[in-house]
Amino acid sequence: MKKTLFILALALVSAGCAKETAQNETAEKVEPVRTMTLQSRTIQRELTLSGNLQGYQTVNIAPSLTGKIEHIYVEVGDRKLKGQDLVRMDQTQYNQAKLTMSNLEIEKQRMDALIKTGSVSQQAYDQLKLNYDQAKEQLDFLGTHTYVKAPFTGVISAKNYEDGELFAGQPIVIITEVDRLKTLIAVPESYIPQVKEGMKLTLKSEIYPDREFPAFIEVVYPTVDAATHTFQCKVQIPNKEGLLRPGMYVTSTLGLGNANVIAVPYQSVEKLVGADDRFVFLYVDGRAKRVPVELGQRFGEDIEIIAPEIVDGAEYVYQGQHRLVDGCKLEIISDQENEPAEAN
Repeated sequence: MKKTLFILALALVSAGCAKETAQNETAEKVEPVRTMTLQSRTIQRELTLSGNLQGYQTVNIAPSLTGKIEHIYVEVGDRKLKGQDLVRMDQTQYNQAKLTMSNLEIEKQRMDALIKTGSVSQQAYDQLKLNYDQAKEQLDFLGTHTYVKAPFTGVISAKNYEDGELFAGQPIVIITEVDRLKTLIAVPESYIPQVKEGMKLTLKSEIYPDREFPAFIEVVYPTVDAATHTFQCKVQIPNKEGLLRPGMYVTSTLGLGNANVIAVPYQSVEKLVGADDRFVFLYVDGRAKRVPVELGQRFGEDIEIIAPEIVDGAEYVYQGQHRLVDGCKLEIISDQENEPAEAN
């Protein structure tokens, strides 16, 4: 009898559990959302990068002679043309070299005459010729480093000595080319196939908010930085007006041609807490499907999203997505219905 009662009680409990399970399945929560059908659009692919301007060339004027600085012809800010005088060093060594060269020129003229008549040996002539060539090279060297001239047209950006001081290794002056400038930009490695030398850019500076400055890629560096996964490009900027200056911060925009992309409202893209991973939800067979995505170019309030599942015709959840979990049941509401409440 007791056994019969136990079996009966067990049957009642099992029936109750089955009923509760059926009720739970029937009562599965349905989340109201709004969706949109994804469609690709053709855009002008652009890459925006930043950097600091530099003079195209900067040279430290530091002669290979020690001694007294006789005269500095320039001040900071002076503009000098290529070949104009910058510095005159002590002339003692140069003057001595000129005297030596003058004597050797006379001796060489005599030797030239004697070698023709056979009055002097070829060995003696060759030795004098060697001395003459060495003296000429020394005179040219001392001339270059005694009378220092501008290697290119530029402005004096620093002056470290005054007339009469002893030159002790620090550059006497620094000259910078400013008629053209350069900047280095770090481009993500994914753009290696698209970025080429000669491509045109536009530069903008906060100092001139209404101006765009043309530039072009002069050199594409051949290696990728393993730490940042970027490669550098040297950008040349014409600056005949002199509006831009070395040290200024600029943003550069590089056009990479047309591309077909899928863009969605930026606010509809979710971010994983504590990480930079991004994801979205698609509506698939009545349920939410969580899809990790990469972000691309920004278009006002929209952002490009990239993933294998993000294709034309996919149903994308753009409202109500904050409450969703992968696999939950969804109900699509129309724009005429009340907007679903968003979770904080």
